Amino acid sequence: MISAILKTCATATAVVGVLGALQSTPAASAFASATYASVGANTSVPWGWVDFCARYAGECDKGPAQPADVNLTQQAIRDIARVNQWVNGHVEPETDMEHWGLADRWDYPIDGKGDCEDYALLKRKMLIELGYPRQAVLMTVVKDGDEEGHAVLTVKTNKGEYVLDNLNDEMRPWTATGYHFVKRQSQQDQNVWVMIGAPQQARL
Repeated sequence: MISAILKTCATATAVVGVLGALQSTPAASAFASATYASVGANTSVPWGWVDFCARYAGECDKGPAQPADVNLTQQAIRDIARVNQWVNGHVEPETDMEHWGLADRWDYPIDGKGDCEDYALLKRKMLIELGYPRQAVLMTVVKDGDEEGHAVLTVKTNKGEYVLDNLNDEMRPWTATGYHFVKRQSQQDQNVWVMIGAPQQARL
């Protein structure tokens, strides 16, 4: 099923089909309010993203674009939450060393196995297929409580920023994750990465 979604001919219809069996999600009012991360200067691009782009050139050759946020309607919340739950439930966690014999490799979990960045890449693709702007679904590098590197997907909305994480089925405000946020893709250019700083208040 995952391989079908990843075919170049994949459409929003295919994504909607695989998500249809999931239970409905809470209404927009049930979600915690979120803030915006303060982004700083350009920083180093993760090698995993560079290598991913070398193998999936068509995924990374889009040029710079105007920033765009997800309009956080009730439908958007349902879509985002269902994508997070579906991917978390259909991908088996496996380290890059176990999977590929490599210390670090970013890839789509075509065989149903992957680690944190692979979950995030698939969620990103599915949300883009559903029509959400590429500029609003951002690969993000964080550190956990043990200062270990981890990857999540940030969804930037008109109500703040939320995180989709392979370790949690909930769509959570970025400040509620307990992570130290290090860097993420720029909204203007997916091949440029920016540092992340302190929270900023979400627009009303």
